[in-house]
This record gives sequence, C-alpha cells and structure tokens, in this order.
Amino acid sequence: MSTLDVTVATIGRAHGLRGEVALILRTDQPEERLQEGTAFDVRVEGRPRPLTVGRIRRQQDRWYVTFDEVADRTDAESLRGVELVIAVDAEQEADEDPEAWYPSQLKGLAVRHVDGRELGTVVGVEHYPAQDLLVVRTLDRRRVQLPLVEQLVPEVDLEAGVVIADPPGGLFDALPEDEQGPEPETSAPSARTKG
Repeated sequence: MSTLDVTVATIGRAHGLRGEVALILRTDQPEERLQEGTAFDVRVEGRPRPLTVGRIRRQQDRWYVTFDEVADRTDAESLRGVELVIAVDAEQEADEDPEAWYPSQLKGLAVRHVDGRELGTVVGVEHYPAQDLLVVRTLDRRRVQLPLVEQLVPEVDLEAGVVIADPPGGLFDALPEDEQGPEPETSAPSARTKG
C-alpha cells in the first residue's frame, strides 16, 4: 500500500484555560479525518510529541479540539502553528476522487502558462486564511507566489506532471535590474572588528 501524507489542520490559538485549541482546517473531509481518538505524531520545538484528539467541538464554522496530552492554556499555546498530518491510502483516495490532488503531490511539478511557456517549478504550497498560495521557483531562480484559485490555476495534471497557470500580467516577469529594489539585508557579520 502506498501512502500519502495529508495535512488535516493547523493548530491555531488556545481557547480557554483547559487546553482547548482552535483549528484551521486544511481538509474538505474534517468529519472523517478528525475524530475522538485520532492520534497525530507532531514535532514541537524540534521534539517529537504525540497528540490524541480527546474532544471535538464545533461552534458556527469553527472547529475546536482538546488533546489528551494537553492540560492547560500554556501548553496549548506552545502548539500554535503545528500541522496535524495523517497518512492515507493513496490508491483509495485516487479511486474516491480521481480529480483530487494534495499539496504534497504538487512539489516538483512543472508550471506552464496557458499559452505553453515554461514558468518554473512548484516548490510548495503556503496556507493563508484567505487562500492558499502556490510557490513557484522561476527559471531565473526567483520565488513567485501564485494564488491557488481556479481562475489563475485552471488545471493540475498529476499524470503529466504539470500545473497550468494563467497568472496576472507581470507576476512572472523579471524586473529590470534598477527596479528590483535594494539587496535584502543578511545576518552576516559586518567587516568591522571589535577593539
């Protein structure tokens, strides 16, 4: 069986004093993927940590959970930004919805303009509250963020290994050297020496 890692949710703010947290959902099947007893192996501050869903609560369109291993607000706050990932059967997922794809499957795919021009390669997907952004490394090594919406990314063809994009004008065009702005600051030590 081949598996596929699926991000179910990102842990948001602590809610209340007893360790409850808000979730930012990353799945369209939260009822199936988030159930009491579901176990996640996560990393917090570089260390592995198990999290087992203890209780789930929905309020309006928001999801809140408590984990068996988290007892207070301080511990819950330390989990903010942690992604809850599960492994699913890739073949079963493909059978259920042949048109579906997951962000982890996009990494490394070629990105082509609707007119056929090569734009770059997918290096990842960044999740934001309003929408996800497809991160593309252009042919000249720049990093471009393309909103992952149907109007701008009309087709994802996993079998062909390509993402078809219809970006707004100028997004993938390189700026002339004098319009690129100042060089980014680095954390390299200055040339001065301490006396």
